Amino acid sequence: MKCPGCWKMLTVAMCMALVACLQAQELQGHVSVILLGATGDLAKKYLWQGLFQLYLDEVGKGCSFSFHGAALTSTKQGQEFITKVLESLSCPEDMVPRRCAELRGQFQQLSQYRRLRTNEDYMALSKDIEAQLEHKGLREAGRVFYFSVPPFAYADIARSINSSCRPGPGAWLRVVLEKPFGHDHLSAQQLATELGSFFQEEEMYRVDHYLGKQAVAQILPFRDQNRKALDGLWNRHHVERVEIIMKETVDAGGRTSFYEEYGVIRDVLQNHLTEVLTLVAMELPYNVSSSEAVLQHKLQAFRALRGLQKGSAVLGQYQAYGEQVRREQQKPDSFHSLTPTFAGILVHVDNLRWEGVPFFLMSGKAMDERVGYVRILFRNQAYCAQNEKRWVADQSQCLPRQIVFYIGHGELGSPAVLVSRNLFRPSLPSESWKEVEGRPGLHLFGRPLSDYYAYSPVREQDAYSVLMSHIFHGRKDSFITTENLLASWVFWTPLLDSLAHEVPRLYPGGAESGHLLDFEFRGTQLRFSRQQLEQLVPGPGSAPKPSDFQVLRAKYRESPLISAWPEELIAKLADDIEATAVRAVRRFGEFHLALSGGSSPVPLLQQLATRHYGFPWAHTHLWLVDERCVPLRDPESNFQGLQAHLLQHVRVPHYNVHPMPVHLHQRLCAEEDRGAQMYASEISALVTNSSFDLVLLGMGTDGHTASLFPQSPAGLEGTQPVVLTRSPSKPHQRMSLSLPLINRARKVAVLVMGRLKREITMLVSRVGHEPKKWPISGVLPSSGQLVWYMDYEAFLG
Repeated sequence: MKCPGCWKMLTVAMCMALVACLQAQELQGHVSVILLGATGDLAKKYLWQGLFQLYLDEVGKGCSFSFHGAALTSTKQGQEFITKVLESLSCPEDMVPRRCAELRGQFQQLSQYRRLRTNEDYMALSKDIEAQLEHKGLREAGRVFYFSVPPFAYADIARSINSSCRPGPGAWLRVVLEKPFGHDHLSAQQLATELGSFFQEEEMYRVDHYLGKQAVAQILPFRDQNRKALDGLWNRHHVERVEIIMKETVDAGGRTSFYEEYGVIRDVLQNHLTEVLTLVAMELPYNVSSSEAVLQHKLQAFRALRGLQKGSAVLGQYQAYGEQVRREQQKPDSFHSLTPTFAGILVHVDNLRWEGVPFFLMSGKAMDERVGYVRILFRNQAYCAQNEKRWVADQSQCLPRQIVFYIGHGELGSPAVLVSRNLFRPSLPSESWKEVEGRPGLHLFGRPLSDYYAYSPVREQDAYSVLMSHIFHGRKDSFITTENLLASWVFWTPLLDSLAHEVPRLYPGGAESGHLLDFEFRGTQLRFSRQQLEQLVPGPGSAPKPSDFQVLRAKYRESPLISAWPEELIAKLADDIEATAVRAVRRFGEFHLALSGGSSPVPLLQQLATRHYGFPWAHTHLWLVDERCVPLRDPESNFQGLQAHLLQHVRVPHYNVHPMPVHLHQRLCAEEDRGAQMYASEISALVTNSSFDLVLLGMGTDGHTASLFPQSPAGLEGTQPVVLTRSPSKPHQRMSLSLPLINRARKVAVLVMGRLKREITMLVSRVGHEPKKWPISGVLPSSGQLVWYMDYEAFLG
């Protein structure tokens, strides 16, 4: 009988069998697992169980194991501890008890404790493994070293493994590292460099156990298996917002020494929740089973995250935390901690897919419930003419449309994937996910469970069990690479630095917190929805609240002064700028605004971008008062700050935006490129009489303004409108408007904020016209108005 397709089918079958054979050969042999910190809390709760599950999954598949628990504890105590832990190991519910007992007995026989302290101890371990292999006639497949120890111990252990305990040729080494991976970008970089001197990148597996949680691990496969349905939905046109939440009912009791060093952002948001964010936001690789492709796309997602500002966060601290710290760490009664135990963060992704979509990250201790989830809420652009009672869950477009990856606990109690019935019926692998049975009365995210297609795992697995399997099979996409780790710290470190002295809002904890921690956003700013009307811990001599003061009007250097708390001051300045702009456009048809760089104008730019919808942006020209001699895309660039905080949020015609030409002919501020003269010519051609409608300046602690410094007299006098100057701090080269050009403006506003400016504010109030010593003293418009805007800390101290 002839069969034209038979040979083709036979060839394919033979090829598949050969691939399977090669994969089996790769895993065959002996694997030694060394658990460092084997007597610790993490090992007791999760790691030994995870190793046992690995053994259950792989037994009989051609690979043999030995498990070595190691710590600094004496041999007798360590063995007793491990024996007790191993007796408590559990099997999956569907396993026959007799088979479970048999396999647990085998695992116990394969597990032993040894003390590892010195380099000689590691050398002895290596010789013992080699002797065991030789005695049993086994080939070594590889070794796994699991570091369940504090990061300060990493370097010494790594050195010993590298010099004395690596497997022989042809066998692999896998080193598993537990967080924390540094405290900020610098410490993470130092730790990565140190470990990189002992191990190759492919040998290191940094664990974030959230990536092993079943609902989280399902995000990419779900997106892949439902590409057709999601392709048109997974973007800014349809997604209203994304919520990534982890709430805990427990407090930090017993762990305050760790929490004082790390706090909730470093403990949860920088790692767990950020990793989840990248899984939602990243572009989906063509092949999601390719670890290399997944990790590369995650890195691209990191790089697309918009930089965070202080206004991107709200912080809280449960009321009892301070007392716990004082008690556990023997602190004096006067000690008050600023460590946040609650944080809400607003994140934006700057790419075409997610532009304008808010991602909320939130975590807290002593909350009203224990729950974790990722919720993608879709826009509802429908109107239903029928009464709400007649809306049908899988048909009505007026019902909420959402996809939820339910990580666990909460009302549902177990991991799940929920998809609103009015979206689509999702596809999930039937061998590992099953539809959830109806539970009358259960409501999730405002809707009954019956409104969702709901799926839960066929067999629930602990995150560490999942990750142990991925380590064994070399699946790197479930772990954190050095490059991705450092990208995360680049994103989080500036925010952490800016919040270091921020006082968190106190909350009672549990259900008593009520709505005290609810927050909302406007543009790029996050804030608590409710004012904290009373102090939870009243004390004598309480500091005055912003509401105790009104905007103060006075004189400073014989010019008008407006002083207020920072928020009121910025709001007042923004109102004044808009009023000036409206008058200028009404009178002349256009408004010319010159803005200084630095950190002080950032909240003003954000205020203008998010709360001034009547601003005549279409008729506004934006100029720079000064610029650092760096490429315009450089984070140090004043223009880059203008772009990040204002231009990307408002509609200013591109031909009305005038960056300073500091980067010409691939050179920075070269005299022969005549960038300063070019900018002066552009001003002369477009600005009537070279008189800006408004110039916004700041004041440095040395009395400089714009980029006119006491040490660099250029631009303080003379006829040159734009000059090159030199700053005492990096980057040294600058371009700046000159004092004579600034003083031709119709209005000059000087914004001074912060306690660090108090000393120079007092000094400048007493000096006369001495611009060579204090350039700010030379600011006095020849025919315009000068107004000072100072917050109370700068003005009153």
